[in-house]
Amino acid sequence: MSNELPLGYHYSAVYAGIRKVAKDDLSLILSEPAANAAAVFTKNLVAAAPVVLSKANLKASKGKVKALLINAGNANCATRTGMKVAETTVKATAKHAKCLPAEILPSSTGVIGVELDPKKITQALPDLFAGLSAERFGDVARAIMTTDLVQKTAQTNLQLKKGKIRIAGMTKGSGMIQPNMATTLGYVMTDANISVKDLKSILARATDLSYNRLTVDGDTSTNDTVVLMANGASGIKPNPEELKLVAEAVTGVLKSLASQIARDGEGAKKLVRVLVTGAKTEQDANLIGRAIANSPLVKTAIAGSDPNWGRIICAAGYSGANFDPTKVDIYLQGKRVCKAGLAAPFDENKLKLKLDEKDVVIDLRIEGNGNGTAEFWTCDFTEGYIEINGSYRT
Repeated sequence: MSNELPLGYHYSAVYAGIRKVAKDDLSLILSEPAANAAAVFTKNLVAAAPVVLSKANLKASKGKVKALLINAGNANCATRTGMKVAETTVKATAKHAKCLPAEILPSSTGVIGVELDPKKITQALPDLFAGLSAERFGDVARAIMTTDLVQKTAQTNLQLKKGKIRIAGMTKGSGMIQPNMATTLGYVMTDANISVKDLKSILARATDLSYNRLTVDGDTSTNDTVVLMANGASGIKPNPEELKLVAEAVTGVLKSLASQIARDGEGAKKLVRVLVTGAKTEQDANLIGRAIANSPLVKTAIAGSDPNWGRIICAAGYSGANFDPTKVDIYLQGKRVCKAGLAAPFDENKLKLKLDEKDVVIDLRIEGNGNGTAEFWTCDFTEGYIEINGSYRT
């Protein structure tokens, strides 16, 4: 993985007093020139004000985005002044960025239902803009974290006929994670010249294969946002064939970010990869994979290194997918534990040791001619999850 970041982007982060602890909580990603952009958002009916305003701004600007304004520590959701706060801070940011308010996309993450003082953001904007630098990508990746233990970034370069383009992404998320459209907050930047229409199709498929295959606890956040920006600063416009390569690269970046979220799930000690093959359709495979990945019984069994495959086939059975249980084989860490829906012989002590590893693979295969496949990322459930969420507001 190269350290080269996409051209034309500048980053900044400051402490604006939104968090209770003094660490950066307000950040900015600015594109010069303004970028074409596409975004996907939460499907939660209780959508935070920044989500509502970002949707409206993207529509009004026809996908043109100059900057992303992101705050952590307060979700700006389910409050009396939420929309006013979002609009006020976006207008103030647009003045500093010398662009239309519609070209600013706001995002917030943190506690729901607590009023946010817009002055904390507007008064911090001069310092935020003064700190802009092409080298502060990592500072923003840290500033958007809430219960995350580590920052999450991914990047890649792509050599096309006319030259090189760069793609880099960052995300945050550790809990309240089961996306229907996106998850948590994610931002991916490229310096390629790509139309808004193409960005929309690339992002829709990429999120479907990454963030939409991710679950930590089955909860869909009110603030979920993923943005894909392309500013053309490289001077390279991919041809139709090269666009397929770009789509693959963006998907790879998003898959990396999604798996990093699962590994850093609240209280998690293990990253769990769920593979489903042989289902009648991709939809059936998705249903099975999501049910297994969401099952508290499966996730606690993995936490205890218990090869309890019965919980896995049980989850598949209630998933809503149509399949023949007598055609199911299940593998844990590459070892078959279930054959044709029945117990297969295995050394329990050896497998328990393999399940102690930090990376666990659950592989469910349906024999026959079905070609539906799915890959999901989740994590184990430990006491740590309860400890974190039992005192999140305090």
